[in-house]
Amino acid sequence: MTQDVEMKDNHTPSQPIISSTTSTMQLLKEIAALIDTGSYTKEVRRIARAVRLTIGLRRKLTASVLSSFLDFALVPGSELHSRLSSFVPKSDEHDMEVDTATSATQPPSKNLPAELEIYCYFIVLLFLIDQKKYPEAKACSSASIARLKNLNRRTIDVIASRLYFYYSLSYELTGDLAEIRGNLLALHHSATLRHDELGQETLLNLLLRNYLHYNLYDQAEKLRSKAPRFEAHSNQQFCRYLFYLGKIRTIQLEYTDAKESLLQAARKAPIAALGFRIQCNKWAILVRLLLGEIPERSIFMQKGMEKALRPYFELTNAVRIGDLELFRTVQEKFSETFAQDRTHNLIVRLRHNVIRTGLRNISISYSRISLPDVAKKLRLNSENPVADAESIVAKAIRDGAIDATIDHKKGYMVSKVTGDIYSTNEPQTAFNSRIAFCLNMHNEAVRALRFPPNTHKEKESDEKRRERKQQEEELAKHMAEEDDDDF
Repeated sequence: MTQDVEMKDNHTPSQPIISSTTSTMQLLKEIAALIDTGSYTKEVRRIARAVRLTIGLRRKLTASVLSSFLDFALVPGSELHSRLSSFVPKSDEHDMEVDTATSATQPPSKNLPAELEIYCYFIVLLFLIDQKKYPEAKACSSASIARLKNLNRRTIDVIASRLYFYYSLSYELTGDLAEIRGNLLALHHSATLRHDELGQETLLNLLLRNYLHYNLYDQAEKLRSKAPRFEAHSNQQFCRYLFYLGKIRTIQLEYTDAKESLLQAARKAPIAALGFRIQCNKWAILVRLLLGEIPERSIFMQKGMEKALRPYFELTNAVRIGDLELFRTVQEKFSETFAQDRTHNLIVRLRHNVIRTGLRNISISYSRISLPDVAKKLRLNSENPVADAESIVAKAIRDGAIDATIDHKKGYMVSKVTGDIYSTNEPQTAFNSRIAFCLNMHNEAVRALRFPPNTHKEKESDEKRRERKQQEEELAKHMAEEDDDDF
């Protein structure tokens, strides 16, 4: 009796493993059937639905499940089957027995659709990247891109856009991003000729990322300005485009346009894309500081961003106070963080803003102050701080940052009496910028409204309504995982 009980206990843990493997395999079979149907009926929405379902399953993929699916979808012994199976590691014998029994329930299709073939590349590539096998992922992605070049079907565009993304990601993770720049340009050219707008969006963003990775901002701007533009098909790709555009505009000193692009990218990004929103906020904070603005404290206190934005909070505090010594301390303290974020050059530009802010505070506090005292309060560490203070004050007066005059003979800065700010144009300018922002947001919301064609002429049948509701529920279910994966 004791032995029987022990045998039962030993078999109990394997039950969930078998059921989980079987359920995952069954879902992959349903996805394959969906792709087969979409290929036959030439319905892109079915292929897009299959990709969304796959993103939800990617955490459940194992080597045994993947091997069983390849045996099910492809002809065993074929060249494609052998190539893709070589990327999948060997699993243990127990799982192989379970999966072989599962895959043997349905024979593979004789005529393999091109969409299912590309999908097999896609799911193997997903598995390799999740397992951090980047050299194998690099080889698999290169093989998939070589196969894609010989295919010209609109039903493949959805899967192809994902393959382009992971193709670039695998090379970036191995440090060989510059090698594929020529291939990406050729693929973008082909997508333009084939009117593959989703592929054009994806490839344009990948090329911009490629150029910006190596600080080739001029080339990135030339490509962006000459690339054809059209209505965005993917919110994720549009957010990436706005982020890259904001970085280019920042480097080109076009801070107003950069601020608008970066804030729009952060606002449009999904909540699940936390890392992407953090990057957008980091650049937006620096751009606002360069514009002479001080970001609100609530920006640094956003949920999940407090720790990541802490260095930029202390930097903002130094700029707000106008303390050059504190600014140097923060810059040295978080130098590694700024170098990793690739924002060090922008922070160097902020030194002038810190000096200007400190000078503005001095001009408000003192009606007359000597230039040596100005240099002392600004903490200028140079060979001739008085001469530097004089040139800084003269430039600030010329730029309109302070309302004062310099008495060069006596070595004084004399501040003028501050008048009523409401007698100037500053309130009008502030209200105008806020009204313009609200109007732009309203216009974008109106443009984003989409209605199916001929809704006033055709009535939706019950079957179509049920299918549409089912797709909407699945989309809402997998949206968080999909967005987290994309960013």
